[in-house]
Amino acid sequence: MSAGDEIEGFEDETESEVPNEWLTTLADLSMLLMAFFILLFSMSSLDTKKFTDSFQSVKKAMGAKGKELMTSPISVQDVSVMVEQAKLKQQIINEQRKVYNDFRSYVSSKGVEGVVAATLEAGKITLNMPSGVLFDKDSAELAAKGKALLDTMFDFLIKMPGERVNIRGFTDDQPPPPGSRFHDNWELSAMRAVNVLRYLVGRGMPPNRLTATGLADLEPLYPNSTEENRAGNRRVEFVLERWIGE
Repeated sequence: MSAGDEIEGFEDETESEVPNEWLTTLADLSMLLMAFFILLFSMSSLDTKKFTDSFQSVKKAMGAKGKELMTSPISVQDVSVMVEQAKLKQQIINEQRKVYNDFRSYVSSKGVEGVVAATLEAGKITLNMPSGVLFDKDSAELAAKGKALLDTMFDFLIKMPGERVNIRGFTDDQPPPPGSRFHDNWELSAMRAVNVLRYLVGRGMPPNRLTATGLADLEPLYPNSTEENRAGNRRVEFVLERWIGE
């Protein structure tokens, strides 16, 4: 049986909320205005006073008041730093988008796209796999099928030296059963993350690229109301962030 047979999809239950789409639109518009002024600087000579006045107008449009608006004039050097930071952030986002697309193609070629889910947000890639594929229930020892899946992950991650990887373990809201070696879900989730890290290091992953975090039942993906939802919350995530300068 393949690793892909071990996981089923989960349905998210959302609560009704007061519509606030206009806030997102306003924020996007404000950031576009900021980017517009920064790009103008990068393409032409700068009148510091005019730029400062324009910058203050943008800050006011974004909600700044009182002392927040009473800042000293912005120097050419300050603006240059802002431009470089904006360029660097955009470069990182573009590079991460390529890594994300490459990973999706990779897992598809390996036949595990139904097991490993991937998301990309603000330059951060999150790879999600159910802990039931990696570990037996209430255990932190890697199962044979879990090691096989981690071998697949290793083969991809080792070719991405610019990625820093935070391995995050999660549980559902049920405590470990009586007689368990783990005092609580914090210990269980942390040990699972550490054992995944140790396995990858044993395969040859540089230790300075990896960190491990146990988050117990925090940040559930689904309400812990059914066994199916709890199975979806028991997971291990790989959070990929790009090292600056790589």
